[in-house]
This record gives sequence, C-alpha cells and structure tokens, in this order.
Amino acid sequence: MNQTDERIRASFAKQGLMRTLGATLVDVAPGAVEIALRPDPAVSQQHGFVHAGAVSAIADTAAGYAALSLMPAGRGVLTTEFKINLVAPAMGDRIVARGKVIKAGRTLTLAQAEVFAESGGQARLVALLTATLMAIEARDGIVD
Repeated sequence: MNQTDERIRASFAKQGLMRTLGATLVDVAPGAVEIALRPDPAVSQQHGFVHAGAVSAIADTAAGYAALSLMPAGRGVLTTEFKINLVAPAMGDRIVARGKVIKAGRTLTLAQAEVFAESGGQARLVALLTATLMAIEARDGIVD
C-alpha cells in the first residue's frame, strides 16, 4: 500500500455518511477509485430500489477520491458541481461506483463515476455522474 492509497483510505474512514450507508472502499489506483454498497432497506426508497441519494453519494465520493488520488500531499478536494443521470433502477446484490479522472488540473479536476448494479455475475449501468472538483490547501491542519 502506497502513501496515496493510505491517505485515501484514512480519509474515507472519516466519512460518516459512507459508514451510515454501509459503503466500502474497494480499490484505489492513480486517478481511479471504486466504492461498493450492499443494498439494504435502510438505503432504499419506497419501491425498494437503492435511493438516488445513496447512489449519488457513492458516485460523488468515488469521483472525489479519484481526483484526490492525483493531488499532492497537503491538498484536498471539494466537489463544486456535479450532474448525475439515473438511467436504471439501482437494484441487485451490490451497487458499485467507479470514479475516474477525466482531466486533472492544478485548481479544477473533471471526473466521472459510473455506477453499476451487480447481480448474478452481471453488471448493469444505473447512473453516470460528471463532477468538477476544486483543489484546496490544508485548513487548520485538516486536509484529506
């Protein structure tokens, strides 16, 4: 495990929302992060599908950590904007968000996350998120 991987895993462990959702950090690579969520009634909507808020949260987090993976130590990222297309109901054995950097910059980074519902060895695209993330300097000693 390298320093970037350790830094992202330590930051992810501080995310109360990810813990509340039951999301896990599966994989970290330069410019790419995978986060998984097991469907549960606690994160469902009225029809039994995983709620769009939970899907959006793991997609935004995967895109954000993908961006952070390319940032130097002492910098963090904040999402400044995202758009998500929900293309199919999120239902299956596992929901997986795969974030990747499209264009990294010193100040702004463009990233995407594809979200898949996995079931029976098959994966189906359920959402596509595009995000703009802003690099930030350490504030009061706190940085991702």
